[in-house]
Amino acid sequence: MLLQPHAFAEPLPNVEINFGNGGEQPGTSALSILLLITVLSVAPAILVLMTSFTRIVIVLGFVRTSLGTQQMPPNQVLIGLAMFLTFFIMAPTLSQVNEVALQPYLKGEVSQTQALEAAAVPMKKFMFSHTREKDLLLFMNYTKAEKPESFEDIPITVLVPAYAISELKTAFQMGFMIFIPFLVIDMIVASTLMAMGMMMLPPVMISLPFKLLLFVLVDGWYLIVKSLLLSFNP
Repeated sequence: MLLQPHAFAEPLPNVEINFGNGGEQPGTSALSILLLITVLSVAPAILVLMTSFTRIVIVLGFVRTSLGTQQMPPNQVLIGLAMFLTFFIMAPTLSQVNEVALQPYLKGEVSQTQALEAAAVPMKKFMFSHTREKDLLLFMNYTKAEKPESFEDIPITVLVPAYAISELKTAFQMGFMIFIPFLVIDMIVASTLMAMGMMMLPPVMISLPFKLLLFVLVDGWYLIVKSLLLSFNP
C-alpha cells in the first residue's frame, strides 16, 4: 500500500519546556541554572579547604610516599579514610552548624541569608583556632581591612585562604617528621650495599621490606591517626 502525500501534510505539534514562572524575562531561568551549577561545582573545593580534610589527606600521602609503596594503599582508600576522619574531627562543629543554622532554616524561623551567617560562625571559630597569625595578617594587610575585634568580624574570604596555607604548612611539617626514620633506613641500606660492592642492586628493593617491617612493628597507622587527632585539639 502506497503512502499518500497528504499523510504528512499536518505539521507536528510544538513542545515547549519552561523553568520557573512565566513572568521571568527570557534567559533568566537558564542563567539561574548556570549559576547554580557553577556554585555546586565550586562548593566541594571550598568545603574541603574549610575543614580538616586538607591536612589529613596530605599527611596520609606523605606516609605512602615515605614508605615507597607506589600506589599502595590506593588513592580511594586514602581519600576515604581522610573523609571519615574529617567527619569525626568536624562532628562538634557540624553539630553546632546544624543546631544554630540548618534546623532553624528548615523550620522557617530564619531566612537563607541569616542561616548562612549563623553557619559561618562555628566554621570561622574552627578555622581561626588553627590559623597562624602571620598567615592571617598576610591577607588582612593585603585587603587593607581594619583590625577585627573577634574572629566573627574576619571576612570569610580572608579566613579561608589563611587557614588553607596554615594547614599546608602544618601538613608538610608532619610529613617531614614522617620521612626521617624511613630516610635513615634508606641511607643505611644504600651504604651497606655500596660497602659490599653490590652497586647494581637497587637499594629500594632491600629497604622496602625493612621500612614495612618497622611501620608494622611500631603500629604506624595508629600513630599517624593519633597524631592527626591530637593536632586538631583546641
